[in-house]
Order: sequence, then C-alpha cells, then structure tokens
Amino acid sequence: MRVGIGYDVHKLVEGRKLILGGVHIEYDKGLLGHSDADVLIHAIMDSMLGALALGDIGKHFPDNDVKYKGISSMKLLRKVNELIHDRGYRVNNIDSIIVAQEPKIAPYIEEMRSNISSILNIPVDDISIKATTTERLGFEGRKEGISAHSICTLCKK
Repeated sequence: MRVGIGYDVHKLVEGRKLILGGVHIEYDKGLLGHSDADVLIHAIMDSMLGALALGDIGKHFPDNDVKYKGISSMKLLRKVNELIHDRGYRVNNIDSIIVAQEPKIAPYIEEMRSNISSILNIPVDDISIKATTTERLGFEGRKEGISAHSICTLCKK
C-alpha cells in the first residue's frame, strides 16, 4: 500500500465559475487558475501522484502550457488515474476536506463523490469529502480563497 497527501489553494475572483469536485456551484465568485481551478480535484491529484512519488500536478500539467488553459480538472484526474494504473496501482480510498467560509459545500458533496467515483472507477463509499470553515480566520475566513487537503491510499491492482 502507498499513501500520499495533497494540498491546493486558489484565490476567489469575480468573473469565474466556481467548480469543486467537478460540480458547478452557484456563487458570485469563482477560483482563479490556469485550468478550471478546482482545488478539490487538484489536491486529490497531488495526493495520488505523491503516493507513487511522481511529483505534483504542476510537473505533469504545467500552468504555462496552453493546452491546459481552461481545461476541466476532471480530465486531468482521468490522466492521473491512468498514470497510477500504468504503474500497477489503483486508488484504494480518498479522504479530503474543502476549507471555505462560503459558499455552503454540503449540498454538493454527494455529486462530487459521484463524479470522482466515476472517473477513478472506485465505489463512492471509498471517497470521503468533508467541508469546514475557519471561523472567519485566515484567507479562507476572509473569503479571499478556498483550499483543499487530501490523503489517498493506493494498492496494487
């Protein structure tokens, strides 16, 4: 078994859609980034890559490469999953947390889990997504950005 952790953060800005876990969330701001800036999926991908010491998403999908401009992070997740499978592993489970003062994330968690489950081809029950605030402390608490943390275990196929 292999274990990896991931972390990502993006700034909230006007004029962008808010995408988390492949779900469009109605909100007056979205996350700034080269891709769709889905911090949850980015943290999950980094935890998967880290479990096999394959670097981070910036190594595999650099933000100065135009082919990744505006790309859905779900497409990138599919590519990371292929890398894992090519090395003889599969995702065993994922535990993640989204840190945001707003918007409320709970109503979207089941759809996020379902999206990730379908891409990784693992049961929904092997994917945990939680959400928390920072009680108005820090950049998340000031609604300047959103962060996500993830841990992933991989096992041999």
